[in-house]
Amino acid sequence: MRGKNLKIRLLIGAAIALFFVLKKCSQQEVNKYTGRTQTISMTPDKEIAIGLQSKPQMEQQYGGLHPNNKYQALVDKVGNKLVNNSIARKTPYKYEFHLLADPNTINAFALPGGQIFITYALFSKLDNEEQLAGVLGHEIGHVLGRHSAERIAESEYWQGLTTAGSVGADMGGLVSNIGQNKLLTNGRDDELESDDLGVQFMINSGYNPEEMIGVMEILKDAAGSNRVPEFKSTHPDPDNRIEKIRKAIKKYKNQ
Repeated sequence: MRGKNLKIRLLIGAAIALFFVLKKCSQQEVNKYTGRTQTISMTPDKEIAIGLQSKPQMEQQYGGLHPNNKYQALVDKVGNKLVNNSIARKTPYKYEFHLLADPNTINAFALPGGQIFITYALFSKLDNEEQLAGVLGHEIGHVLGRHSAERIAESEYWQGLTTAGSVGADMGGLVSNIGQNKLLTNGRDDELESDDLGVQFMINSGYNPEEMIGVMEILKDAAGSNRVPEFKSTHPDPDNRIEKIRKAIKKYKNQ
């Protein structure tokens, strides 16, 4: 009887796993702006809606918007210049740039659909407009690369396989660990792709892409001894990013 129950569980687990594998295959599409095949489970309109819905929460989390209109105008100017001089202008996304008031958290991030944020803590450490272009160009790359949408779809896939493993053979924990490692690896690839796109956007807009290396140095100094080992982080080590950025600069300048 016990053997029969195990067989039934294995069949159910296999069926669940097959469902999510087929679902993932049906969600494959080529990003026409990057040429990369991705797993995507939502439309651009849905990405835009998620970003707009999450925007107030993000603002609140980082102390609201910065009150200095001059600083905000600079962020808008640089962000819009990058969009208008790149393939980003051809996307359906609604790019908006926000300077957050947080004076302590060094961060910049993008929500799905085009909502892009930079904290005052990071803004205040930048040496010039071109470094700001490096930060914003990188975040535009995340939007155009549809990285949030891809991570959501990939997470759904691995959650499904984890369920299948738990039902079928008590292997949900193992599958979950494999999935987490895969998502971390994909996250690092997203950062490198965004760096590459950021370099391209900077060159197209007349900015010196070498200044993106300066941004990496700022991030490295800010992390100090608290830097997380690369294999445990969604972000590549800054030194590795600098190496890839140099290669991207050479690639795009020679085109």
